[in-house]
Amino acid sequence: MQQLPGFKRVVTGHDAQGRAVVALSGPTPNSFPLKAVPGTVFHEIWNSGASPALLDNGDDPTSKPLQLSPAPLGSVIRVVDIPPDSMQNQVSAEDAAAAFAEIGQAHAGTGQADSKHKLMHRTETLDYGVVTEGEVWLVLDGEEVHLKRGDIVVQRGTNHAWSNRTEQMARMLFVLLDGRFAPELQGEQA
Repeated sequence: MQQLPGFKRVVTGHDAQGRAVVALSGPTPNSFPLKAVPGTVFHEIWNSGASPALLDNGDDPTSKPLQLSPAPLGSVIRVVDIPPDSMQNQVSAEDAAAAFAEIGQAHAGTGQADSKHKLMHRTETLDYGVVTEGEVWLVLDGEEVHLKRGDIVVQRGTNHAWSNRTEQMARMLFVLLDGRFAPELQGEQA
């Protein structure tokens, strides 16, 4: 299987005179290969803990354990490498549950024996997902959408999974924003 290309993260800041400078540049230092789902890697790019976000010269907020959803009123930007489903055929229901526990949100997993995908999940977030490499299928409760490089998904707190039905690695860029379910959707939470 082909390796996905590396990428550079550039973070700006300000010097003592208030001029724009490059604060950090290089490969993202915080990548998390999931033990429970081999081949899946979360590359944490940046996150904020509030909105509006504090614009300062603070430390790298990704230097902490992996957390699927952003903090309350926060945001996350990450890149996720998605292996072919054929690599995940051995993933059991227990492995799927362990995967969500591993990314700090055990309650997000909604997969059942009759689910369309073992890694179905739902979070109270607004997510923007961009396919940057390969192909993936967005799996919803009642339908699926085939996505190719450049396609964008606006994920509004729905139950879903990402399925890679090719034999090549896929990659998606995600921006997650803390959200709140509308009152009529409160009872539908997983």
